Amino acid sequence: MSTSSSPLSMSLPTNFNWRPFVELSRIDRFAGTMILFWPYAWSITMSARQAQVPLIPYVNGLAAGFLGACLLHSGGCVWNDIIDKDIDARVERTKGRPLPKGTLSVAHAAYFLMPHLLGLAVLAHHLNPIAWRMALITVLPLTGLYPFMKRITYWPQAWLGITLNAPVLLASSVLTPDVSTGAMVLAAGGWCWTMWYDTIYGSQDKKDDVSAGVKSIVLLLQQHTKIALSIFAAGLWLSWTICGFMTSSGPVYFVITTGGGGLLLARDLWTVDVDDPKSCLIAFERNGFLIGPVVWSGFLLDYLLS
Repeated sequence: MSTSSSPLSMSLPTNFNWRPFVELSRIDRFAGTMILFWPYAWSITMSARQAQVPLIPYVNGLAAGFLGACLLHSGGCVWNDIIDKDIDARVERTKGRPLPKGTLSVAHAAYFLMPHLLGLAVLAHHLNPIAWRMALITVLPLTGLYPFMKRITYWPQAWLGITLNAPVLLASSVLTPDVSTGAMVLAAGGWCWTMWYDTIYGSQDKKDDVSAGVKSIVLLLQQHTKIALSIFAAGLWLSWTICGFMTSSGPVYFVITTGGGGLLLARDLWTVDVDDPKSCLIAFERNGFLIGPVVWSGFLLDYLLS
């Protein structure tokens, strides 16, 4: 007895493979998205507390920021892989990605990038003028130029730090008409955080980077990596502390954000082995899944209790 297929099932390809697109966008590696989102979350929560913004507008702003982080991280990874296709083919960790492996073409990746840019444009359309300009700067010159930095400087992480923490200033202006001084301090701390976790992340590839001709702060630091990580961690912790005093935060903030966040940074500084790629990856992912949310919970409880 034969059965007929529905019109919908007939119109959908049955052999389409989504896996290369998932790998291209890193959707299956969500730590990177969360690392991008947390500084935004810290900043908008601090801004909401300072301006005594009601809960619903705050939650709406937080949700929009999360969606923006998903689109920006995913789209940034696609763009990065397009530019770095030949370099990725010479690095052990990245040579199996869809573009260097040939699973997808550059044209496929470019088409896949388009809906990410469209989604970011729709989100930015609803922002006030200051936040809109911040969003435009983040997406076009900052994110767009980042893949080229590793070709011209040993400090590509410094550019990445500016790129990923421009949303800290954006978040401050989402609920209020300007960018607060506290957000500027927090953005400086976020820059230190990017330098911290991307130095750890980049330590996975330091052997291959030399042969691939890639410049990285890891190659510049060499045996001084742990000293630099200590400085970056101290800068991040100091920014949390200064923001707490600037906003007259309560004890819960200092216990959870500065105390808990500081202890987590110290633990990773002590335990990470920058010569072991597995240890570096685990420490990197803890930033997205542990350090970021613990720090945000201090900001959030301080906002709710205020």
